[in-house]
Amino acid sequence: MARTTRSTAGSSDVHHQPAPRRVADSAERVLREVTDPSTAEGIHPALLPGIGVERTRTTFSTNWWVFALAGALVAAVIAWGIVGPESLSAAAGAGLGWVSGSFGWLFGLLTAVVFVYMMWLGFGRHRHIRLGQDDEKPEFSTSSWIAMLFSAGIGIGLLFFGPYEPMTHFLDLPPAFEGIEPGSNPAMHAALAQTLFHWGPVAWAYYALVGGAVAYAAYRKGRSPLISTLLEPIFGKRTEGPLGAVVDSFAIIVTLFGTAVSLGIGALQIGRGVEIVAGLGPLGNGTIVGIIAILAVAFILSAVSGVKRGIRALSNVNMVVAGLLGAFVFVVGPTVFVLNLLQGTLMTSVAEFFPLLAQTAATGPDAQAFMDGWTTYYWAWWVSWTPFVGLFIARISRGRTLREFVTTVIVVPSAVCLVWFTVLGGTSMWMEQTTGALSSAESPQDMLFALLTQLPAGTFTSIAAMVSIVIFFVTSADSASVVMAGLSQRGNPTPSRWTTITWGVALAAIASVLLVAGGSVALSGLQSLVIITALPFAAVLVMIMVAWTKDLNRDPLTLRRRYAREALVQGVRTGIEEHGDDFVVGVVRTEQDQGAGAWLDTGDPALTAWYQPEEVPASSTDTVPDDMPDDMPDDAAELATTR
Repeated sequence: MARTTRSTAGSSDVHHQPAPRRVADSAERVLREVTDPSTAEGIHPALLPGIGVERTRTTFSTNWWVFALAGALVAAVIAWGIVGPESLSAAAGAGLGWVSGSFGWLFGLLTAVVFVYMMWLGFGRHRHIRLGQDDEKPEFSTSSWIAMLFSAGIGIGLLFFGPYEPMTHFLDLPPAFEGIEPGSNPAMHAALAQTLFHWGPVAWAYYALVGGAVAYAAYRKGRSPLISTLLEPIFGKRTEGPLGAVVDSFAIIVTLFGTAVSLGIGALQIGRGVEIVAGLGPLGNGTIVGIIAILAVAFILSAVSGVKRGIRALSNVNMVVAGLLGAFVFVVGPTVFVLNLLQGTLMTSVAEFFPLLAQTAATGPDAQAFMDGWTTYYWAWWVSWTPFVGLFIARISRGRTLREFVTTVIVVPSAVCLVWFTVLGGTSMWMEQTTGALSSAESPQDMLFALLTQLPAGTFTSIAAMVSIVIFFVTSADSASVVMAGLSQRGNPTPSRWTTITWGVALAAIASVLLVAGGSVALSGLQSLVIITALPFAAVLVMIMVAWTKDLNRDPLTLRRRYAREALVQGVRTGIEEHGDDFVVGVVRTEQDQGAGAWLDTGDPALTAWYQPEEVPASSTDTVPDDMPDDMPDDAAELATTR
């Protein structure tokens, strides 16, 4: 039941003369009173400004249960990889086949649901809710923010798969395009459409889901930035017990193994680049382990220096290097051809988006193998990386509105991927069509270097590519180290150096041990294990969407919008009935359950229990939310919801 202390608009809210300044002053005074912790019992849920986790009573001590459980699982897998790498690979391969064959439909359905859900959040009625306090500003500039998004999310994938995946689909078309002749010009559009389907909006929607949910929970609701706390609206305080420990330990495992696989494969690719550029023979395990050791020192130093200095600096530098490399390929390659291909690829990608989204293993006899090897594999891979990338995106996205967050995290990277894959993939397919130069590459790791050596200054650009690969690996690994350290310290945004170093060393150790023990066989088995772990995390993602929706429906801004709508509907109707055209809307007290807030039980603890500041926050300045119902007059809406 609503309290009688609420001031809302009703039949007596209509006056002949406005008093906007008096109302604004009153609103400011009330806001300062209700947001003062000393008057906690008088807090109105619709006026809470949000609170960051650092301003709450949360402590960030090491969670030894999470640390020990994750460490034990890591040790067990390392021992398995050393004792029986073939056994690990075989078991993981069988598990991967079972996951893909039995639950491929689930990943396809989940991908569509997550994409639609994020579009609804970013452009629906919650779009102006901020991932922070109402008046909080973004911590990083937009350019640095975007650079870090790429470095943590798909940076190395752009270099590795840029020429490789389009070329693969160009020569062996996916089942959805089986009527097109391989190697033809239409095959180029089809190959790029399939590639961008894997790397475009639906892939980034996964990252945006976890990243946005963590940022909202940590910087607006004051919860620890953990995967487990995202489920609090469903399970309550049980997330602080064994359930939360299992979820967070699992997040560390997935992050550690996934990054270790990338580090190991990356070391092999860098080694292959050295062989090609320097004209050397095959490098031994000792050299590969040495490369990993050098990378480990670099990313650990970057990680302990903090996000603002190490990770941001490296990300900005690498975006320049990668951007110049792509621009070089565009300028010295078939420029006009790529420009024509770009617009065709865009239209084909848009036209084929939903047919590709609906494609399953039941669409044709060859679809099962393709889905297992590409599409389902990608969806499971994105799911398995959501804890790592999502938590890091949350850390760098504080202060953004949901509309800005979704637009940048989903739309902007997808546009960049469109250009990047069209330039590198289009140039590769053009070369293959005209000279057959790239199909002779010995391995996927050779494809990028084979492309660059066909262009002027091939040696120089190959070296630049290796430098970019190294920096991408460093930024991915140091981001993962910070994330895992935070998970093992109850979500500490600035984890202690010893935990960061511990998990950084673990990353390098796993990659090195598995390479020495089993080479690519052990790494392949570990990669399959990472994909298998995506299955339980798919269920976690579903629960995150349910929990986040509950949170957003109780957000103070959502409540204020509902108050504004109810008050204006009542006030305008009454004004027309009693005064015709000559009235304005004001704010006065009404009888209990007769005002604009009669629908809300303000005594519900769920609406205010999350707001527990550690100290009295500084007085805030007047701000006017820019989120109003589309059918609401702007001036009246601002008056109704001004803090």
